[in-house]
Amino acid sequence: MPEALPDPLRAEGVLFDLDGVLTPTAEVHMRAWKVVFDDVFERWGITPAYSDADYFDYVDGKKRYDGVASLLRSRNVEIPWGAVDDPPEAETICGIGNRKNAAFAESLRGEGIAPFPGSLALVEKLHAAGIPIGVVSSSKNAEEVLAAAGLRSFFRVVVDGVVAERNNLASKPAADMFSAGAAALGVDPARSIAVEDATSGAASAAAAGFGVVVGVDRGTGADALRAAGATVVVSDLDVFVDAAADEGARSDSDSADQDTRSDNEDPA
Repeated sequence: MPEALPDPLRAEGVLFDLDGVLTPTAEVHMRAWKVVFDDVFERWGITPAYSDADYFDYVDGKKRYDGVASLLRSRNVEIPWGAVDDPPEAETICGIGNRKNAAFAESLRGEGIAPFPGSLALVEKLHAAGIPIGVVSSSKNAEEVLAAAGLRSFFRVVVDGVVAERNNLASKPAADMFSAGAAALGVDPARSIAVEDATSGAASAAAAGFGVVVGVDRGTGADALRAAGATVVVSDLDVFVDAAADEGARSDSDSADQDTRSDNEDPA
């Protein structure tokens, strides 16, 4: 394990992204986006075809409507923005975003969701240690996902797409959402940790001044996460739990060795 791996138990606070960091909902989002964009691209004759690379480059980590606009703009397609209450069949940015949300919600309610075991273990450890923790997610489904995964009670603060819209916070990669999360949690970003799996999220946390930005590589790529602002990249958050366990074992061993040396010493 890298020596430079930070110790979350020494952080002033820790803010987690949700999809792909705490829960495997990123996969559900990816499938829902593919269903929607495959249909849109085919009907409108848009080329090249939608791909997973498009998800990571234009959609991942951003607010829903911003992701739609960003992807269509990459194909030189401009359509009306519409309104947030547009029906899913509307051919607007908001309509396409709402169409995707309906597909995501149907999948979530039908299949349920469970947190990544390593992420759950770290959240439990931080919560038990009294470290302030929160969630910063562009998703408007964050509260529903956290509840479905049994995680909501751990977090003091949730800054999600609903909060971002209400408070006019710019989408990741702008600093707004992570800055708002740190302020709500009452912590100094420079002495805190942000955990992200998307390049837009890593860039957002870096722009907000977080002293440590942990990139969780679930497919984005370590180099891309580092280029976006991650200061360390891991494949799973269980490495932090394992590190704490190893440190505890070493401390116990050192104490035992010290006790043995003391028992073996001759009285003065």
